[in-house]
Amino acid sequence: MVCIQYIIAGYDLLTGWAYRLIARSGKVVANRSQQRAYPVKPIQPGDTEVTYEPVPLETCDLVHQFQKAKCTTMAEVWSWAVGRYGTRKLLGTRDVVGEEDEIQPNGQIFRKLLLGDYRWMNYDDADQMSESVGRGLRLLGLAPGQPVCIFADTRAEWLVTAQACFRNSLPVVTLYTNLGESAVEHGINETEVQTVITSHELLPKFKTILKATPNIKQIIYFDNPIKRTDTSGFREDVRILNFWDVVTMGKKCANNNEVGVDVSEVPPTPDTECIIMYTSGSTGNPKGVVVTHRNIVSCVNSYLAHLNTMEFNDDDRYIAYLPLAHILEMIAENMMCVFGVAIGYSNPNTLTDKSTMIKKGEKGDASTLQPTFMACVPLILDRIYKGIHENVRKKGEFTEKLFDYCVRYKMAAAERGETTPIMDRLIFKAVRMLIGGKVRVMLTGGAPLAPETHDYIRTCMGCPVLQGYGLTETCACATLMQLDEHSTGRVGPPCTGINIRLINWEEGNYRVTDKPHPRGEILIGGSNITEGYYKLPDKTDEEYFDEAGTRWFRSGDIGQMEEDGTLKIIDRKKDLVKLQFGEYVSLGKVESVLKTCPLVENVCIYGDSKRSYVVALVCPERGALTRLGARLGKSGTPEELVEDRDVVGAALRELGAQGKLMKLQKFEIPGAVHLCLDQWTPDSGLVTAAFKLKRRPLQDFYQTDIDRMYGV
Repeated sequence: MVCIQYIIAGYDLLTGWAYRLIARSGKVVANRSQQRAYPVKPIQPGDTEVTYEPVPLETCDLVHQFQKAKCTTMAEVWSWAVGRYGTRKLLGTRDVVGEEDEIQPNGQIFRKLLLGDYRWMNYDDADQMSESVGRGLRLLGLAPGQPVCIFADTRAEWLVTAQACFRNSLPVVTLYTNLGESAVEHGINETEVQTVITSHELLPKFKTILKATPNIKQIIYFDNPIKRTDTSGFREDVRILNFWDVVTMGKKCANNNEVGVDVSEVPPTPDTECIIMYTSGSTGNPKGVVVTHRNIVSCVNSYLAHLNTMEFNDDDRYIAYLPLAHILEMIAENMMCVFGVAIGYSNPNTLTDKSTMIKKGEKGDASTLQPTFMACVPLILDRIYKGIHENVRKKGEFTEKLFDYCVRYKMAAAERGETTPIMDRLIFKAVRMLIGGKVRVMLTGGAPLAPETHDYIRTCMGCPVLQGYGLTETCACATLMQLDEHSTGRVGPPCTGINIRLINWEEGNYRVTDKPHPRGEILIGGSNITEGYYKLPDKTDEEYFDEAGTRWFRSGDIGQMEEDGTLKIIDRKKDLVKLQFGEYVSLGKVESVLKTCPLVENVCIYGDSKRSYVVALVCPERGALTRLGARLGKSGTPEELVEDRDVVGAALRELGAQGKLMKLQKFEIPGAVHLCLDQWTPDSGLVTAAFKLKRRPLQDFYQTDIDRMYGV
């Protein structure tokens, strides 16, 4: 190992100077420090707020052409993209050839899918299909302004149906597919939808849901290519239709005279409701956020201008597997349509070669599609981070040390503005192949990403990992890192056309006059700010306001604006706990740090203001738990290990070591831990549909264990 390090150091000494001249690494580093946003006016002593606006960016040809079109609705955006790209590939779906059961070494049986290649629709095909779907929906009695609920996992038909609704002024109601039945019933009843579009897999849920949703008159389902759908046993007055029957109805309707019904498209206006998007409901029933066409078009314009240096070609592909019911994926796929990037559909169970429904030795969707663009949430990146560690560890101590050295070497090179093409080919190629080997840019948002995970993934994958910040209420758009940024722990500058304001939060001791950087609650202003919460005027007035022609949203997040105008999320008002001696602990920050510990699959930090320390509820990664037990001479099952006091003590030491390594303050490091084998899933009610922690239900569920950790 030492010899390898000497060889690399010698090679650097001989060739590094020439490489730096050719690669112009000095310019790369200089570009990173450019100013990206400015305060509208300088901060003065006594100020309680400061507003930042982004530095104007040059427009590339794509941005210029899109702005020249002056699209004001998503229907116009779609038409522009179809007119520009026409016969280029757009939507790809992988063929499902069959399925079979695979017996695991422990005797368990898992269902595996037999998958073929991707089948593609081009822009023109998708446009014709969308037009037919729209006509079919109109023939079924839907009138402009009447909402349609889509309750299905991400797939090509989902996006086509949404476009059909957009061009016919039909608001789309979105609900996460892993919401509990009561939450689904709430969303359907509140919006009074009569038509629900779902899938073969989810259709059986409605045998129960229909009992509490009297408004539903018809259900349209996406079929399963290898299974017959059972449509019996539903409420008798509800019509059940196959999606392709609706498409056929629309195709046959060549003109209005043949059917005696006016099915001509009714184009939306910028103020027409586009989506009623239900949040995951971390504090009760999910809230519907009303998103207009103006909001989404504004977001598209902002991202287009913000990512103006990205280059696209006919071979670019985006892998779509996140829920389209989430604003992040909705915006990402619509952006790909504008960029001319083909969208290949997947899901978490078939995403990689190691995914749960991929047969051993067969290729996952990423290996088959070989995407160049990918959107992730931190939960996925944390799993990739730990998966890389685990795979390297299995190859032995020498390989582990070599890989860790190469990671450190490449990180140091990247700080100097240099690339490592030889090391990328010899060492990191296998890691990149986990997601197809061709990813050029990864986007992440939805939750804080630990700096260590960010740096590690960026290094191993050899591509920019752009962290952004936004909420459903801001149409997933507020800030986003630019391609030449190399920071971690930040979420970039404000996107084009969007302002970020910080205001004092006295209770948390955050002020815009703080040194060296202004801090405060984040307010977001621009045309991307949504109308408000559906049928919740008081809640809307509490979170939204208008000022001088600009709509603003109070995020509840605490931010710090760096010297170059990039934003750092440092806290959240609801996640802040004041301990016995006055120290403030950001629960979300501590959780983000401790998730990088190999032992931790998931973690919830709890703090009692009458105590001097916080405690941790940890879902352990079972393989790491078993290895921890083995180091202690324990050979029990996971169920036995979590009850073993020696193992629990060792787990607490692991958390403490990770906390110190990551520079947590002493009072932020948990003083006690409880290891949980209960599954934290949306069905359990302990996390939201987006897998965000539900703190109050978690506290109630584990109150006895929390009391024990505090010695009560």
